[in-house]
Amino acid sequence: MYYIMKIPNKYSKTATLMKNILKIYKNKKVLITGATGFKGAWLSLWLQMLGAKVFAIGYSPNKNKNLFYSLNLHKKIKINILDVRNKKKLSGYISKIKPEFIFHLAAQPLILESYKEPFKTYEINTFGTLNILEISRKSKFVRSLICVTSDKCYESNFSTRGFKESDRLGGVDPYSGSKAAAEIIIKTYIESFQKKQNRLGIASARAGNVMGGGDQSPNRLIPDIVNSLNNKKKIVLRNPNFNRPWQHVLDPLYGYLILAAKLYKEPKKYSGPWNFGTEKNTVTSVLKIVRYAIKNWGQGELLVNKKKQPYEQTNLQLNIDKSKKNLQWKPKYKIQDSVKLTIEWYKQVLNKEKTAEEITKKQINDYTK
Repeated sequence: MYYIMKIPNKYSKTATLMKNILKIYKNKKVLITGATGFKGAWLSLWLQMLGAKVFAIGYSPNKNKNLFYSLNLHKKIKINILDVRNKKKLSGYISKIKPEFIFHLAAQPLILESYKEPFKTYEINTFGTLNILEISRKSKFVRSLICVTSDKCYESNFSTRGFKESDRLGGVDPYSGSKAAAEIIIKTYIESFQKKQNRLGIASARAGNVMGGGDQSPNRLIPDIVNSLNNKKKIVLRNPNFNRPWQHVLDPLYGYLILAAKLYKEPKKYSGPWNFGTEKNTVTSVLKIVRYAIKNWGQGELLVNKKKQPYEQTNLQLNIDKSKKNLQWKPKYKIQDSVKLTIEWYKQVLNKEKTAEEITKKQINDYTK
């Protein structure tokens, strides 16, 4: 007699858990600010695939170079071109659509730009967040609010250990300072208002450097790499030895989705700050990322720009123990996988093998398997 041994699939249990968590979004009203940004576009598509009633706030971009439009989301989701600094218009729109979930991703996301436009950076990143908090607090319908900040909100201590959520906030550049200031305001709102009621859950999500297909932002590593490789130019590096917790965009987005779902059901328990980074001792240098990209592209050269650059933290690492323990979240992809998926996205779109919508949907579906 022969017996067939069934070998357990380690991913099937994870996939089942993922589907059970994400089904909460079906038919729910979800607002995404910063939807025309890189992360916002990926999140908008994912939530739309989950059956959520997605509403989007964004800026007016170059439609030919914007992922939101490349994914044809403008045909499925009504995009409201609205500035989060305008509290009156923002409040009017949110009151009209009455979302139960808000993912606040709208930001001025670039460090170099923050040196050029510090006041604007603080207006958007800090006061824009304050507007969202105040509107959500006064509403009777928002149940779960995720404010996305940054791993750069922590005070630089030149340590190689990962930053914990309880570590001191700071920032030596305007971008980092604006995110730290937003975090202080979020904490104040939780302490002053959230704990007195059990309707609205408020959390901040701190993630590291993300990669994935469709990012077109200037002065960002992955778009710079792809543009150089595609045009057969040398990749110019500003800070080759900087270490960052690089991860595929789907990893932190899944963390945000879990956290928002938990907040919806148990607002007091899950309100507060949460890190979504890489596993311990997996930070990767800029130079290694470039070499992985060249390997996956098939060819390419690099050049180091030795001109003095504006200050940025040289080493960033997030401690993700809290998220792993309390949310049962952990990053799925290793850095080599993240780079491979990212380069694969760009190559297939640039070579017209797949549309941006097709390859993005495929990568989201593959992630949830």
